Amino acid sequence: MGKKLKSALTSKWIKTKVLMRSTEISPLIPETVKFSKVNLKAMLLKYGMVYVKPEYGTYGNGVMKVEQSRETYGTEYKYQSGTRLKTFRTFDAFHLSLKKATRGRSYLIQRGIVLLKHGKHRFDIRVMVQLSPQGKWETTGLIGRVAEKGKIVTNYHSGGKLTAMEKLLSPYLNEAQQAQMLRILRKLGEDTGRFYHKKYPGFRQIGVDVGLDRSMTPWIIEVNTSPDPYIFKHLPDKSMYRKVMAYRRANEKKKNTK
Repeated sequence: MGKKLKSALTSKWIKTKVLMRSTEISPLIPETVKFSKVNLKAMLLKYGMVYVKPEYGTYGNGVMKVEQSRETYGTEYKYQSGTRLKTFRTFDAFHLSLKKATRGRSYLIQRGIVLLKHGKHRFDIRVMVQLSPQGKWETTGLIGRVAEKGKIVTNYHSGGKLTAMEKLLSPYLNEAQQAQMLRILRKLGEDTGRFYHKKYPGFRQIGVDVGLDRSMTPWIIEVNTSPDPYIFKHLPDKSMYRKVMAYRRANEKKKNTK
């Protein structure tokens, strides 16, 4: 794999910049900027809540939920990393602590989306998109990921619970609305796959992490270019898992015969 492609596959910043060029997809990408003191101040002033995440990294490691709120004694700043919450009265002390937490690595600041909940826990959706044996981008899997109690990330490897879409959507949408939402998510996944593939044709599958807010807007939180296909094995209905694996095998075979 070339250096340029490898960087594009792993850098959240590059992936975001590529997708921002799409007029269809860009309105559904939360504003994202590089981590700096000036950007942190501006983003908190604009949104109140943001996520600070490493540019390179997997499984939700290093992701922090960062908030600014008005209190009777003035402005309060806080951030959560894992299950630990830190609170500050001054922006400088808050920024210094956050900067230390980044340990000199490249970090991004992303507008915080208030996700829908399943019970008391926030959830997001993994949309699995693969090149079909016929060479077309196709959404082959949809699965919900529910955050573990007290945690901010939904990732399965960080304790997130894998859940069928119907279970997550039924408290919010009737059957017809659910079917429509699944169509929107499938199309969003396929549009993302096609657009990213134009720029970097060297990969055959992506995982699009989508968060729904109260207005049922599907926000693209992240694009994973080496998604875990085995998470679909956890669904009671194994048909999705079988399809994901069949496409994966077909793509591996194509890659190996080149």
